[in-house]
Amino acid sequence: MLRIIAGEFKGRRLKTPATDKVRPTADRVREAWFSILQRSISGARVLDLFAGSGALGFEALSRGAVAAEFVETHRSSLAVLKANAAALKVEDRVTIHRVDALRFAERLQPGQYDVAFADPPYAGDHAARLVALFRAMPFARVFAIEHAADRRIPGDDTRRYGDSAVTFVYAP
Repeated sequence: MLRIIAGEFKGRRLKTPATDKVRPTADRVREAWFSILQRSISGARVLDLFAGSGALGFEALSRGAVAAEFVETHRSSLAVLKANAAALKVEDRVTIHRVDALRFAERLQPGQYDVAFADPPYAGDHAARLVALFRAMPFARVFAIEHAADRRIPGDDTRRYGDSAVTFVYAP
């Protein structure tokens, strides 16, 4: 079980998918991530790519984001996203898309969101591909992506937390 760290839903627990395909972001990583982004969250429209349990998007809603869109393909994650939105009573502020996150990102427009998050699988090149898409079409003011700490992602600022890292990329 994950918990919401701060804001309106502080301490509330989130369900997580019962699968090894989802690697939830550790509490301390999310806490650091949101302390960096806190001024960008209030009133924001947020996007959570490779959403899994939705911990990043729900944390943003708890901290004052007005809307969150979640992008996920795994059936167990989609069920958990719906259950978490219902438990927090935020269904009216949430949109869930069942589509591949890379394909979804390819269709985005400049400035469509205020803040975008991604927590793709560490294996593969999803993180680098998402950053390249963002550089070509900055779909948010800031894009923050979690990846393996031993992988260099071309961003504007990278913070390392054990074997995880978060890279921030800012719209020009």
